[in-house]
Amino acid sequence: MATRSTRTAESLDRWHGGDSDGLDALLEDHLPWLMKQVQRRLTQHLRRKGDTADFVQDAVVQFLRFCPRFHIDNDRHFRAILLKIVESTMRNQYDWLTARRREIARERPLARDTVLRLDPPRGEVKTPSMHVVNREREAWIRLGLELLDCADREVIVLRKWDGLTFVEAGERMGITEDAARMRHNRAVRRLAEVVARLRTGDVKAALDSAQCGPAAPGA
Repeated sequence: MATRSTRTAESLDRWHGGDSDGLDALLEDHLPWLMKQVQRRLTQHLRRKGDTADFVQDAVVQFLRFCPRFHIDNDRHFRAILLKIVESTMRNQYDWLTARRREIARERPLARDTVLRLDPPRGEVKTPSMHVVNREREAWIRLGLELLDCADREVIVLRKWDGLTFVEAGERMGITEDAARMRHNRAVRRLAEVVARLRTGDVKAALDSAQCGPAAPGA
């Protein structure tokens, strides 16, 4: 009998291959656990908008539909990633986790064969072409962005995707130019650490690295 981790890996592969039954299997295996984890954290506003199942399922489906494809053999790590995404959606104060994610995925689509492995590297590592390196680098960055806290993710998106100056980004976030620059530099360092952890298969450390520490005054 297949273990849950095996089913998760197989379901992810099926979903990435275009089989909607793979997504249904992922939701069946993991949605009840996620619902229990977030039930106590839902705000009254979210409770009025809909029940827990609808909210959690929509957050998971949107993430799996528009985030970079990835493969993972450890279902506990998979659940930890999903919980992070759901919690980020609950706290999110802008539309990155909805409209912006879809917008970037459509404007700069990744090749269908770009599938990131979130497990420790095994066996011989082949030397990829520069094209593949650049393509995978963007995929890792976009996946890392999904795991960052809202403030870090926002400033990177405003600068790198929208091309705003620090003055413009600061105005958008309600902070000064210097504070925007400081927040951006800190966020980029955190993103680099998250991506490095993900690439070595240390998902737990990546999630820990993604958490914001105490903010600098005005940042």
